[in-house]
Amino acid sequence: MIETSASTISEIYKGQKAFFASQKTKSIAFRLQQLKTLKKAILQYEDKVNEALWQDLHKSKEEAFLTETSLLIEELNYHIKNLKNWAKPKKVGTPLQIKPSLSRIYFEPLGIGLIIAPWNYPFQLTINPLIGAISAGCCAVLKPSPDTPNVARVIEEMISEYFPSEYIAVVQGGKEANQELFKFPFDVMFFTGSPGVGKIVMKAAAEHLSRVVLELGGKSPCIVDKKANLKIAGKKIAWGKIINAGQTCIAPDYLLVHKEVKNDLLAEILKAFEEMLGEDIANSNHYGRIVNPTAMNRLMKYLDGDIYYGGKVDLEEKYIAPTILNNVQPEDEIMQEEIFGPILPVMEFNEIDDALSYINRNEKPLALYYFGKNNGAEKVLRETSSGGACINDTLLHVANHKLPFGGVGNSGMGKYHGIESFLAFTHERGVVTDHSQKLCVN
Repeated sequence: MIETSASTISEIYKGQKAFFASQKTKSIAFRLQQLKTLKKAILQYEDKVNEALWQDLHKSKEEAFLTETSLLIEELNYHIKNLKNWAKPKKVGTPLQIKPSLSRIYFEPLGIGLIIAPWNYPFQLTINPLIGAISAGCCAVLKPSPDTPNVARVIEEMISEYFPSEYIAVVQGGKEANQELFKFPFDVMFFTGSPGVGKIVMKAAAEHLSRVVLELGGKSPCIVDKKANLKIAGKKIAWGKIINAGQTCIAPDYLLVHKEVKNDLLAEILKAFEEMLGEDIANSNHYGRIVNPTAMNRLMKYLDGDIYYGGKVDLEEKYIAPTILNNVQPEDEIMQEEIFGPILPVMEFNEIDDALSYINRNEKPLALYYFGKNNGAEKVLRETSSGGACINDTLLHVANHKLPFGGVGNSGMGKYHGIESFLAFTHERGVVTDHSQKLCVN
């Protein structure tokens, strides 16, 4: 992959600055047309995207549709349907002391957005924020991950075919390209990735006082209480862990299970793995691969524990079998950082308060999952904090564009999806209009 030069990045920024100043992107008709164009582009390039995802992550066509392209089409349809209403000036109440003035909120585009995407869902997590930028009336620079080079090339090809670079452009490269981009005062920086790199992005944004949206991650807990439906819990947890070979920012990172039901639950998870992928998982067309050797080596160091199931590795094929680690302790290495792979560490608890106490001693996660009865769920939601949550399910909150998606604390700041994507790239401008002249009598 050819890294975009510093001079080209400078030209892109200057071109977008001039194009935004032309006022063309602010027209609702223009925005709607661009959203429709993006939808057309995705549908036109779907086969190329699928092939690139297979090459980079061994992601099946079915999984690509479920987790990448279908989410984008639904998001686009939602924006196309609702944009006119979202963008209308909104009347708000006016206090007595400044009447007969009229108060409104105007929704204006921030300007130029920088979108830095990760490698785990490389197409969806590049294009989804772009939908918000287009919807809000912004220009955008996209920076795909170099760790999924085939997808990055397809994104560049698609964007350059359907959009002029002064409106939407793609920059390729690694850390050096990021550092070059950070020299420019983007109006909003949208980053998806690790908390460590998120801090670097936030420091860069601070130099320009740019708005920042950080979609990060963390160790998302999954609690299974003693009154949970274990068959359902086993299937949902297994599915949440094997999607994209566990390389999902909202995957169940670790399991907290009541000691009375632990053995039965683990048996159900094991059964679900094999029902979904077959007994010969290494040859399944529906199970992904780890992104690169560096990630493989990082994950393999976790496989020294009490392996209840799995543990098989093929370094050349970048394959790690779905693995359950039993009898894990809080001080174990695997509990110190987000796993981002198909390994599920298991800890048990006697009382739900013990599980909640452990969660609350650590950084706020991007997601939290609870399997059990409603009263238990209410307690868990009331006494913990997380970016999002599911009760008796995993992952699915990310699929509803009517719900805000984002982190809290160490798992991120800002949110998007649906109207929140529109607002992420929008300045809400308060305006008071004096109507007193209408009351004057000559």
